[in-house]
Amino acid sequence: MKIPESSQTTIKAIVQHYEDNQGDAFRAHLGGSIIGRPCDRALWYTFHWCTEVKHSGQLLRLFQTGHLAEERFVADLRSIGIKVFETDPATGKQFRVSACNGHFGGSFDGVGQGFIEAPKTWHLIEMKTHNEKSFNNLVKKGVQEAKPEHFIQMQVYMYLANPQLTRAFYIAVNKNTDELYGERVRLDPVIGKATLQKAEGIIASDRPLCKITEDPSWYLCKFCDHQAICHGQEAPAVNCRTCMHSTPIEEGEWHCARHDMDIPESVQKSGCELHLYNPYLLEQFAEPTDSGEYWIRYRLKSTGEEFVTGTDKGQFSSREIQAVEDKRLLTDEKLAGLKTQFDGTIENNQ
Repeated sequence: MKIPESSQTTIKAIVQHYEDNQGDAFRAHLGGSIIGRPCDRALWYTFHWCTEVKHSGQLLRLFQTGHLAEERFVADLRSIGIKVFETDPATGKQFRVSACNGHFGGSFDGVGQGFIEAPKTWHLIEMKTHNEKSFNNLVKKGVQEAKPEHFIQMQVYMYLANPQLTRAFYIAVNKNTDELYGERVRLDPVIGKATLQKAEGIIASDRPLCKITEDPSWYLCKFCDHQAICHGQEAPAVNCRTCMHSTPIEEGEWHCARHDMDIPESVQKSGCELHLYNPYLLEQFAEPTDSGEYWIRYRLKSTGEEFVTGTDKGQFSSREIQAVEDKRLLTDEKLAGLKTQFDGTIENNQ
């Protein structure tokens, strides 16, 4: 007979361990592994750390399963005589490409030579795991049609590699059956260049780019990490990259105009008490009507009423704007009056 399950179990503890140790929610650069996604606005939001994403322990464990499969892929390739390098002999580290002043780039799984289809040609190697539905679609349509994000990832990695690679080998496994799939991919310099230009445009823009659709129920929007700020009333995370005073500069660094300093990555994540939202990030529920050096006046789109964001008395800080779920309260005279009278702050206690 099955023993009744207690509120705390071994399995729950394992899952919780993954959640407690999932690491940083933000990536310093715009990644080549995601640049093939179709929505430029979502990519801009990701680069500017607009949404802090926390995954479930189960999903984090699934990600790890994909990484664990790489060791077996390498062993399989070497077992038939293919020469595989997982790290760059020149650096001893994973192969990496970088562009856009260090703000764009990524790491690829390896390079290899000795593939039966073209024994003398060096190939970039990309390794992926798939569920059965995804794998069957891959076998039927090929990687460019079935997984365009993976295809673009390989294209930009080949294009940026030094020396440039002209072929990639995509190896995938069906996690349900252990069936393998392999496909050689030819470098298309036009696609590589266009992808790099796409990344440059995202990084250079001082405002969110166009949405892929205005329909929040469309499937890509429905499951997007940024759905709540792109289609809803939620304000973005408060950090240096959502502040109007920060700008990406050379060597992958960011500069703060208000403090006139380069911002260390560790500082970027928390921001400072002088944070002032890039006004384009609040456009779902408010539009700017006036501004000074360190304040911005907004008009709520729902009511036409106004509020001021800043750090002086009677103004709402960025953290307060984020904490207030019903944005109509930002113009509530009693709420603003209490802040002025007691020099208080509004906090989200949920």
